[in-house]
Amino acid sequence: MQQVKKTAEYTIFQKKSGRYAVMARKSRKPINGEEKQNILVAEELIKLPDPKVVSAEPEAESTGEEAATD
Repeated sequence: MQQVKKTAEYTIFQKKSGRYAVMARKSRKPINGEEKQNILVAEELIKLPDPKVVSAEPEAESTGEEAATD
């Protein structure tokens, strides 16, 4: 692993596969999950995908059913 960045709270490493590992400085334990994601986004090492937009098709179907019953 190659050290990418070192701060007072954590150290960021890049693995050979290109993925990142974040280790806490004091406890020397890995940081995972949401906290790791937030750190990598703050350091601009990763970019989160945009959330998918829910289409409005279910609303159109409900209005079509009402017109058919009249």
